[in-house]
Amino acid sequence: MHSLPSPPISDADSRWKPAIATVSLGAAHLHPIEAKLDAAAQNGQQGLELFHDDLAQLAQTLRSQASDSLSRTDRDYEIDAAHVLRDLCADRDLQVLALQPFRQYEGLRDRARHTERIDELKHWVQLCTIMGDSLFILIPSSFLDPEEITGDRDQLAADLAEAADVAFPVRIAYEALAWGTYINTWEDCWDVIQRANRPNLGICLDTFNIAARLWADPTSPMGRLSARADQDLQESMTRLVREIDPDRVLMVQLADGERVDPQTPFLHTPGLSTLLAWSRNARLFPYEEERGGYLPIREVTEACIPRLGYTGWVSMEVFSCTLGDDSPTVPSEHASRAARSWQRVLKLLTETPNKSNKISTRLE
Repeated sequence: MHSLPSPPISDADSRWKPAIATVSLGAAHLHPIEAKLDAAAQNGQQGLELFHDDLAQLAQTLRSQASDSLSRTDRDYEIDAAHVLRDLCADRDLQVLALQPFRQYEGLRDRARHTERIDELKHWVQLCTIMGDSLFILIPSSFLDPEEITGDRDQLAADLAEAADVAFPVRIAYEALAWGTYINTWEDCWDVIQRANRPNLGICLDTFNIAARLWADPTSPMGRLSARADQDLQESMTRLVREIDPDRVLMVQLADGERVDPQTPFLHTPGLSTLLAWSRNARLFPYEEERGGYLPIREVTEACIPRLGYTGWVSMEVFSCTLGDDSPTVPSEHASRAARSWQRVLKLLTETPNKSNKISTRLE
């Protein structure tokens, strides 16, 4: 039995609610969503980042069981799947907090394609309203080739503003991926959000993406950038605490990275950026040093949560080659690891004072 009992939630703990991404519990085509939900609930999780792959897989299962499948579209079955997921989560006292990732959206040079994505976004908004009244849609920064997207900040902001207007009152969270073409730091991300200036548009802070961009280099013998990386990270975290409005943080995602052999084949996959390849194959849950975790997650977590004064959802988002194992124990094993990690994180959070006298920069 790999699962741990649900940890008790104390008054101090209630400032933060533990969640996990469904992608971190196994591959959608190998592990049924019901098994993932059971594993999450049995291991003390309260919320779920629902990956669209899991919803689409359930929709395909519903289609295969239907007698009139030819007369209905994939979107019809995704709507059915959203209703099913809402009930499955309610039975397990789980809350869906986000639907993601709505990727490769902002800055498209092909504006006809942009129009198609807006139509797709409307469908996602419908899915969100079915599954709950407080979901948000997560848009990660685009990592398409420069020939396909613009880096013009005003255009990126305009596209995000349009997404927020289309989704309203559903919220939109924008996240900087470490390998994003133009937006790859929290500073970039926050700048675009401020330019867009929409009340339902906020930021998602991800410890892996922050540390990977500022500090790590998995291809170097030391696994990190130059000796100045520590100072760069410290200065960036100081700016984050000073500049970001915690009311605009819709979620904090936690993950560490495994220190791997610089010659590991997946780091050198043709056509795939090094940081993306590393992220897909070698993330870890926070404080899993015994598995090779080595990023400065404590410093980033302290800045993003207690020092910033953030309260709300804290989600484990781990991608790993281990998730592609077809063993039926994968969901429970990963949920158990997440539960142990959360207890370590919670100890850190309750020991670190919240930043006082935080000046709000609330967007109007």
